[in-house]
Amino acid sequence: MLSERGRGAVLVGAARVDAALEVLLKAALVPPSGRETLFLTDRPLGSFGARIALAQRLGLIDHHVERALHTLRRVRNAFAHSTAVASLGEASYQKPLGDCCQHARENPLWRPLERILDEQLQSNPSAGESRAPDCFLRDYILLITILVAFLEATAQQVRPVEPTVVMSMTGVMNPRLAT
Repeated sequence: MLSERGRGAVLVGAARVDAALEVLLKAALVPPSGRETLFLTDRPLGSFGARIALAQRLGLIDHHVERALHTLRRVRNAFAHSTAVASLGEASYQKPLGDCCQHARENPLWRPLERILDEQLQSNPSAGESRAPDCFLRDYILLITILVAFLEATAQQVRPVEPTVVMSMTGVMNPRLAT
């Protein structure tokens, strides 16, 4: 994201979070009986917004994460559909992203990740394109990193939903009692 800057950093970051959210949802759902199609662009879970809504409804993410994901989705959409040069420092992005970052700063990994990012910039000036990212891009990168790390960690721990009852052609049954 550092090498991308501006629009590229926003689009790459949001795409990375969207992909991690897809991994989480796939981990929580029973595997498909055939080819995976739910997450294709024109299918029910083909959009970032639909994935966010389902993750929240399944109880996989809390309210603050849901709000952060919707904020990222809105910012991504604004950057993707703007013909003007856009910046995370614009007032219209500062408040919503600032609120998300405020909650992310409560994560104990924020400070260590911040130090790692600073060290990376100092040891590899070419990654920073000869100047450090502005504070808004820096916070955005840290927010994306926290979200991706915890979405992926949650995906590693979650198991597919096991319904208490299942409908069959002969009625409703408890799958735990069926052999």
